[in-house]
Amino acid sequence: MKKQNFIKGSLILMMSAIVAKGLGAVFKIPLTNLLGGVGMSYFSSAYSLFMPVYALTVTGLSSAVARMIAQSIALGMYANVKRVRSTALIMFSAVGLAGSIFTFLIAIFFSGSPETALSVTMIAPAVFFGCIMSVERGYYEGMSNMYPTAISQVVEGIIKVVAGLLLCGYVTDNMDVMIKYFPDTDPRAISAGAGILGVTLSSVGAVIFFWIINIFRKKIPDNTEKLVMSRQEIVRELFKNAIPTGISAVVTNLTALIDMWTVIGCITYFGSRGTVPDSIATDEIPHFIYGSFAGIALTVFNLVPSVTNMLGKGVLPCITESWANKDIKSLSGNTMQALITSAVIAVPSALGIAVLSPEILGFLFPKQPDEVNICITPLRLLMPGMICLCISFPLFSMLQAIGKASLPLRIMLIGTVIKFIGNLLLISLMGVSGASISTTICYIVILVVSVRLYVKHSGVRLKLMPFLVILYSGSMCAGTAYLVCDVMKRHGAGNFSVLALSVATAGIVYVVVLAICFSGLKNIRKPVTD
Repeated sequence: MKKQNFIKGSLILMMSAIVAKGLGAVFKIPLTNLLGGVGMSYFSSAYSLFMPVYALTVTGLSSAVARMIAQSIALGMYANVKRVRSTALIMFSAVGLAGSIFTFLIAIFFSGSPETALSVTMIAPAVFFGCIMSVERGYYEGMSNMYPTAISQVVEGIIKVVAGLLLCGYVTDNMDVMIKYFPDTDPRAISAGAGILGVTLSSVGAVIFFWIINIFRKKIPDNTEKLVMSRQEIVRELFKNAIPTGISAVVTNLTALIDMWTVIGCITYFGSRGTVPDSIATDEIPHFIYGSFAGIALTVFNLVPSVTNMLGKGVLPCITESWANKDIKSLSGNTMQALITSAVIAVPSALGIAVLSPEILGFLFPKQPDEVNICITPLRLLMPGMICLCISFPLFSMLQAIGKASLPLRIMLIGTVIKFIGNLLLISLMGVSGASISTTICYIVILVVSVRLYVKHSGVRLKLMPFLVILYSGSMCAGTAYLVCDVMKRHGAGNFSVLALSVATAGIVYVVVLAICFSGLKNIRKPVTD
């Protein structure tokens, strides 16, 4: 069977993630401009309630299925591949249906307000369709074919943008009609519910995409091997791998819930600790600040980790195969490639965003200057945590690939406790910036513990020097961006020109410095010959 190696598979997924996140920005930025801080609070609150259910039922599926498929192929058990896919589809369709029903119940009983309940109801069916989509993605990823996952991500992004913005715009323009169907509901909440319906429709579109490509997919070699797992064994193995990963994802998404509860609660009790526009009513200030933080700062924060997360998907089949074949050399090579690639992307991105935060947010959210002013400092404080999160994602996948799927859960539990305590202590003192600092501390601890446990259980030895080179090159990149930005602003250049030239110049400096430093490392390691 023709397979993609780690680098090719990861590049395919990262490119699709970049496109998908670009589409996500095209969706989220106009949506934020339409809804404002308070409207985004309803949208983000619904997402925060929905995501733990989605994470528990969906997130672990693709990696669990991919691991079983990759393992079966490595052992030549092709008939087992078919059985794993069919069993997973049946089992997780039922799980997805239960998840959607549970999300509806959350909307009715636990959302806390009719405004949030409306958005939760609109997004609930996405759990069912997300389960089916994840099984199909895991099936192809396990065979080291990343194209279906990549294309489905783009399809999902396009549908979300088109459907979400059209629905939100239509409802906003026809609010007189909509208010008849949703009396006593904040119009901004109705618009937020319409926008979030686009997310559900995008998952439906991705499922339809897989139905279409399955009609034309090549058949797996039909060997007559007798070694085929029973469906009961497959169910046990899938749950064994999916449940810890799913719970880990739930714990990851609990950080969003923690932010929602603690930011709104602490600011209500202790005050905002910052300047808030006079146009915002006193009782809306906590929602305005949380909506701005979640809709702007966290949106930008999550852009890069969502790309490096694809490295985890790309490396999982390779690590699984190397581990199954006891090939330590291949295991070490793939591990270093994944971590170095993550760092190469994360470090300059984070340092650049920190330096250019006012220009980036001003460009992305030109109609929300008040919300942007609130988010500049919190976004900068999130950047060290972003680097750690980007590198942690591949480590979680690799821990799962070597049969330690429960470890990411324990690691994330530690991080979540730190996040919760940090929020309670720091938001009361520093306002929403305290939530950023606690997030950064949380992800630093997660990275340190993840590296230590992976090295312990895999036997792989990691080299520190490449990461120091990347950090140095990233610092040069950020310094260049700062200098170019400062010079151009002194000469009265517009925000777009400042941002474009700063990013371009800094990017060139980063690539050149990185290439020189890595070339020097290779020369140092070469043996001296006469």
